[in-house]
Amino acid sequence: MARAVWLVLPDPFPTRVFVDCGIVEKLAVRSTDGVHVVLALPRSEALEWIPRLGEVSSEVGADLFPDRVGIAERVARRVDHALDRNVGYYPLSVRHSLRHGFNRERMRPGHPNIFLDSSRTGRLPESEAVDRLVRRWLFSPHRHASRTLVSRMRADCSGLVVANVQSLQAVSYLNAARRLRLPVVGYVASWDHTVGKGIVSPHVDRYVVQNEVMRDDLVRYHGIAGERVVVTGWPQSDVFARRRPRAEFEAVVEELGLDASRRIVLVAGNTPTNAPYEGRFVDRLVEWSGSLAPADRPQLLFRPHPRDRVWRERFASALSAEDIVVQEPSYTDLELLATLLQHVDCVVCNAGTILLDALANDRPTVCVLYDEGAPEGESHAALNVTGKHYEDVIASNAFVRAGTFDEVAAGVERSLAMPDELADERRRVAREVMGEVDGRAAERVVDAIVETLRPD
Repeated sequence: MARAVWLVLPDPFPTRVFVDCGIVEKLAVRSTDGVHVVLALPRSEALEWIPRLGEVSSEVGADLFPDRVGIAERVARRVDHALDRNVGYYPLSVRHSLRHGFNRERMRPGHPNIFLDSSRTGRLPESEAVDRLVRRWLFSPHRHASRTLVSRMRADCSGLVVANVQSLQAVSYLNAARRLRLPVVGYVASWDHTVGKGIVSPHVDRYVVQNEVMRDDLVRYHGIAGERVVVTGWPQSDVFARRRPRAEFEAVVEELGLDASRRIVLVAGNTPTNAPYEGRFVDRLVEWSGSLAPADRPQLLFRPHPRDRVWRERFASALSAEDIVVQEPSYTDLELLATLLQHVDCVVCNAGTILLDALANDRPTVCVLYDEGAPEGESHAALNVTGKHYEDVIASNAFVRAGTFDEVAAGVERSLAMPDELADERRRVAREVMGEVDGRAAERVVDAIVETLRPD
């Protein structure tokens, strides 16, 4: 095929943003070279996304890294993998976070979230100078790269776009592009990534972020020149910019099995890693709901986190309860989520992007800051909102804080009774964290990509 812009989608969340927010479609129209999507995801997940790309050329990234290779490449690959375990992407990322104090309260040895596992620092002495040298190797054009990948990029790739520049999966593509001297655009996947979700390659022509804080973070913590960073706003907010009529919402919730004429509270879940006791919180909510008189009882719509693989067990008590519905986890229902968030009466959540989603859609929100049934001294919910990226959000009065279940129940009742109480603050925080919300963020992302990759 002719040389095209390669768009690498290495993680489910940025994949959803690039596909469902129209970036892939717009880029395919605007790019004179055309677009070829590489889904650097587990094969089963990649195959689920391919039909959603329409006529845009695509392939599964794993095919660019064949298992069966010649002996010379096999030896080089084995040595590279051995080095990577001690001086590679994750060790350097953890060392970077420890040096700057990112997620200090959450860091511990053996943490299931690899970016929070303080034991993953490798065997080298703790030294910023050493880390600089190792980083040069990590992002070196001379480092081992799959021969299949390099050969294909040399023949078929005119420029590279990485939808999560801070990911292990992106490193091989970034290094191959540097070896081939191809122009590169790196998208920073989310508002929290600059302060605790990995190091950033300094060899990218243009970095795309959603707000000014993220630009400042790249300059301060990652040594990126500010003029190489473009602020575009958050593409996911484009989906929220289109107002869905009430009739559309009513059709959606009735299909889910709820009564659109009654109040609905959306309860958004976190991951099992971040919220290991969430199942007990679900049980408590179900018990509370059942204790209310039918006339006073809001309907509960549970939405497990897309990465929750054990949601049926964690939400078991809610699956058959009256006035309660549990959605199946999904990364591909952004339109449905937007419709819900524009009309539900209240949102209950702990942390994460869903908190911003709720504020951006001006929903009364209760933020859960305790762990139902956790052993004494163990804390997850409160620590989930202690990262540097949460400072401005937590310092605001944009939502109700709940440190006990009684405060959750009272917060829901308060939100239902006075939905406009915190509206001004919700809008202020949404503007500051999400950037400009005008329905054109995806266009600005595409503008930045096209301008960077345009042939001279």
